[in-house]
Amino acid sequence: MSKSFMGVRLRRLREERGMSQSAAARAIGLSASYYNQLENDERPLTVPVLVKVSAVFGVDVQVFSEEEEARLIADMREALSSAVPEASIASAELRQLASSMPALGRALVTMHRRLRETVDRADAMADRLGDAHHVVSSLPRMPFEEVRDFFAARHNHVEELDTAAEQLFVEARLRIGDVATGLAARLTERHRVHIEEAPDVPSPQRRYEPRTRRLLLAGHLSPGQRAFQMATQLAFLEFGGSIQGLVDETSFSSDEARSLARIGLGNYFAGALIMPYGLVLEAAESLRYDIDLLRQRFGVGFEVTCHRLSTLQRANARGVPFFFIRVDRAGNISKRQSATNFHFSRVGGTCPLWNVYEAFAQPGRILRQLAQMPDGRTYLWIARTVSHGSGGYAAPEKTFAIALGCDVRHAERLVYSKGLALDDPSAPTPIGAGCKVCERTACPQRAFPPIGRKLVVDENERHLAPYSVA
Repeated sequence: MSKSFMGVRLRRLREERGMSQSAAARAIGLSASYYNQLENDERPLTVPVLVKVSAVFGVDVQVFSEEEEARLIADMREALSSAVPEASIASAELRQLASSMPALGRALVTMHRRLRETVDRADAMADRLGDAHHVVSSLPRMPFEEVRDFFAARHNHVEELDTAAEQLFVEARLRIGDVATGLAARLTERHRVHIEEAPDVPSPQRRYEPRTRRLLLAGHLSPGQRAFQMATQLAFLEFGGSIQGLVDETSFSSDEARSLARIGLGNYFAGALIMPYGLVLEAAESLRYDIDLLRQRFGVGFEVTCHRLSTLQRANARGVPFFFIRVDRAGNISKRQSATNFHFSRVGGTCPLWNVYEAFAQPGRILRQLAQMPDGRTYLWIARTVSHGSGGYAAPEKTFAIALGCDVRHAERLVYSKGLALDDPSAPTPIGAGCKVCERTACPQRAFPPIGRKLVVDENERHLAPYSVA
């Protein structure tokens, strides 16, 4: 810290001790004018002066630390963006508040944390009452959360788009395994769209220019990915009105949420077009939901196949009701859809004993797990990692773990149940929806105590489980 202006902090320390400027200046060994300039930020607080200030006022030099200031800025940004998502607060304003009025900044952060704890308790109560989609939180939902709830309310099935996609598949004479050729012809002949390979690296996977009617696709895309991006663009060009109608009949709170919903529905249509409902359901049942065989047959990736399987809930032709989830190494859930009301906790993350996290330790392998929730329901889960990148040396890449699960009563329909002790009550791994709402009191992997339960603290005992509750 060679040159820092900390006048407000210096003045607050002096006033807390009831000292005048002249008295403080004498104690530190500075002239009155020099000290006055420090408090008015006309001179920087240098390291030699800081050492004297620390000794005179009896405070740790950390009070003036730039690292401490940076942490406070980050905490304030998180608090304000969470509580008021639409607010746009410049970094300079946050820096000024952290530098000039750190106590006020810390009070703001403390208020946010207390509000967050109250919200967590309320959400945990809703979770325990079994209302997985009800949000009692007083904080506004983020736009992506609104869209996630939109699909959850439909059990991840949009019949209007599935039907339209099947009809278009037949009308355009598309062929399984080579959908891209037919889609390119449809875009060119029906919509006069010229498809080109994007010249820039890195580049967006898909960029459409309405004025020139050019569709640019990244050169690193696989045939299946190219087909998906063309199908998405076709959804907006040919079924934009239907997609907008679905958005308009839902009370989204912002234009951002409505736009995200349009993209989600466009992607849904693309998946339904390259993997038509009837053909996928027939193949899935005959192949016992073998994901690798299905993705080879339809020429798509592992994640697209899993997501499509989680949407097969047509009233008169239902597939296995799957739950679909995508997480990163840090446990952040970036996608989650459920054909039924599987309980994804909104509070405190998911269970670390879930095999979706073990998948990162064995990349590329499909892992199986029988898992039992605290209410006694047992599920069969399969999980595997997937990676996406733009290719080339040192190019950025993203890796996720994909998990697909179903109630154990459907397990025999899946090839992945082979060799598992489905009838053995001791075989399933006990998991929970998330530590803060999990009722398992003896879990050694617990990260947080359960919300709303009184802790039993005894300094004379130590158990494997980190928290004991009454």
